[in-house]
Amino acid sequence: MHLAAGEVDHTAHIDPLGALRAPDDPECDVYLTGTVFLDIIFTGLDSAPVRGTESWARGMGSSPGGIANMATALARLGLRTSLSAAFGDDHYGEYCWDALAQGEGIDLSRSRTVSGWHSPVTVSMAYEGERTMVSHGHEAPPPEGALPECPPRARAAVAALAPGRRDEWIATSARRGTRIFADVGWDDSGRWDLAGLADLEHCEAFLPNAEEAMRYTRTDCPRAAARLLAERVPVAVVTLGSEGAYAVDGATGETAEVPAIAVEALDPTGAGDVFVAGFVTGTLAGWPLADRLAFAGLTAALSVQEFGGSLSAPGWTEIAAWWSHVRGCADQDPAALRRYGFLPELLPAPTRPWPLRRAVPTIGFGRSA
Repeated sequence: MHLAAGEVDHTAHIDPLGALRAPDDPECDVYLTGTVFLDIIFTGLDSAPVRGTESWARGMGSSPGGIANMATALARLGLRTSLSAAFGDDHYGEYCWDALAQGEGIDLSRSRTVSGWHSPVTVSMAYEGERTMVSHGHEAPPPEGALPECPPRARAAVAALAPGRRDEWIATSARRGTRIFADVGWDDSGRWDLAGLADLEHCEAFLPNAEEAMRYTRTDCPRAAARLLAERVPVAVVTLGSEGAYAVDGATGETAEVPAIAVEALDPTGAGDVFVAGFVTGTLAGWPLADRLAFAGLTAALSVQEFGGSLSAPGWTEIAAWWSHVRGCADQDPAALRRYGFLPELLPAPTRPWPLRRAVPTIGFGRSA
């Protein structure tokens, strides 16, 4: 990983899978594929923009978004991450490629640059703890010529399920022994048919939010929804927003629930991706279900205190700084902190104080070689 002056080394050279690595390991820890957006984020808005007026934001940043949010979150936690995506040959695409490959150490050998195709863009406005987004882009043309083998051998893959759609790479990965973790988006059709999520049969874990879980299971309780989902997939995890998260291991019947960490939310963009990345990390490392859930919730909570998706993803440096700080806070509940008693033996020595401000990537200060 190449760091610019003043930039934070998020991984702190921590390898959460170090004790498990062997010569015949898969070539990457996690494989992802999807669309990379250039995210432009405005923060410091007191309220939603009003039609016919001009609003000034007190803060702005830019970073790779879309599937790059998940890829960055995984890489910052020390997982060897491979991303297959199309990049435009415009300045936006060049910036996103460099930020991911050089800035985050993500393997882009299975990605491609598409001549004459402009990068998808999302403008995000964060205010009142929420966000409003406007996006624009076109589907990338099909690849030409030979490409590296996709999907590669990997310990895990993260997939976004869509109603009525099968992605052949998911089944291929599962047949090779890759552990599939999946989330899902809003069903615009309104059918919410669980049978329509055909690739769920290949998944080890399914991680919807509470509203999605309840709609798919026709229940009015997210915990009941998780129990029903665990009949279809080995591990069901339902995020509960400000209430935390709940998980059910369908094989053993074990359940776990952890409360959310109270934080001042600046921008929730990418928090769901960070949660999944934390859960994947803990699962691959072999942690107990409750620890995986707590770690995922912690990483997501730390992410919403910064703006942007990939920009806000915490690594071991941020987690160590938070842990060192929070143990000295008089207003913290000792019982709540005990929930994170598994952290000390994982964390590096803190090198920077909390809050740890991240470098803000901005297009325009660098020039192409």
